[in-house]
Amino acid sequence: MKRVLLIISLFFLILTQLSFDSFDRIDGLPADSLRSLYNRPPAMWPKPLIDSGVKWEELGILPNSPVKEGDPATKNLVALGKILFYDPRLSGSNQISCISCHAPEMNWSDGRRVSLGHDQAANSRNAPSLENIWYFKNLFWDGRAGSLEEQLVGPISSDIEMHQDLKLLPAKLKAIKGYAALFSSAYGDGKITQERIAKAIAGYELTFTSRKSDFDYFLEGNTKRLTDQQVQGLHLFRTKARCMNCHSGPLFTDDDFHNLGLTYYKRAKYEDLGRYNVTKRPEDVGKFRTPGLRNVLRTRPWFHNGLFDNIEGVMNMYNNGMPQPQPKPNELNDPLFPKTDVHIKRLNLSKAERDAIIAFLAAITTEPWRITTPELPK
Repeated sequence: MKRVLLIISLFFLILTQLSFDSFDRIDGLPADSLRSLYNRPPAMWPKPLIDSGVKWEELGILPNSPVKEGDPATKNLVALGKILFYDPRLSGSNQISCISCHAPEMNWSDGRRVSLGHDQAANSRNAPSLENIWYFKNLFWDGRAGSLEEQLVGPISSDIEMHQDLKLLPAKLKAIKGYAALFSSAYGDGKITQERIAKAIAGYELTFTSRKSDFDYFLEGNTKRLTDQQVQGLHLFRTKARCMNCHSGPLFTDDDFHNLGLTYYKRAKYEDLGRYNVTKRPEDVGKFRTPGLRNVLRTRPWFHNGLFDNIEGVMNMYNNGMPQPQPKPNELNDPLFPKTDVHIKRLNLSKAERDAIIAFLAAITTEPWRITTPELPK
């Protein structure tokens, strides 16, 4: 018996001495073992659990936005865009501005399940954060806009959002004397057009970026910035929890669209076919854009419909594999019946493991930038 126990002890001793490649998909490692793995450069981390065919990028340091407020070449354009972003006179009621739904102190979101617009009309979707919006190729939850300039047309002209006739907006701003000098500084003359309004606001939005987080400092070599629990969460995020199938790269997003099982198919009041409304391709039914996860703990409520205001609830949903609707007999041949993404699977995470992942999400969450409110022209 002693000999058997000795052999078993030697086996586990050898196992703990194996190179980090052997721990690629092993969970429950001691805290010191995990820390020794993740104190290395990301290129030497354990391999993440990625499904076949998924395009992914390793997690990394926060990238710079393409435009900064102080850049000499763009500062006048950005200054104009900032004023327009804050000015409620861009709305038909003169009461709703861009910051009504995308407030800087809320990391460019609004904290509501769905936003309220003209005459307190409720939108059908949650207002996504505009943080790091410069990174995304397609905008809105369903990707229907291919540029920031194109995206701006939607909320300004929407009857239930800002309710402003875009054709009348240039004349409306021209009647505000102070705007002539601002447009002249930005463009060389005081001419006001829809295109110039959109370009200026888009220029300002290109400056929206996250602050460096504890995770960024950890990657730069200050390994004490993450607790043992957060390191465990990082490991789980990359492996057992399967998060990196959709949330990879420095901004924690694949900039793609996925169906999380929240289509509410044929439930008239709640149904949202997502990306399908844009592409009309059956395979896009119920797909929505993957948001970046930086500052995710500050951009509640979550999902396109603002379904959850509690991050534990979000984790429980993913842990249970999200909704997996099954067709009724009369729906078996329905080409539009939504299919939950193949990357969504039951995870079997323990309470401690879910808590560790949430702790890691706190490591990529920071306080928002303090933005000075501009003085509006008269």
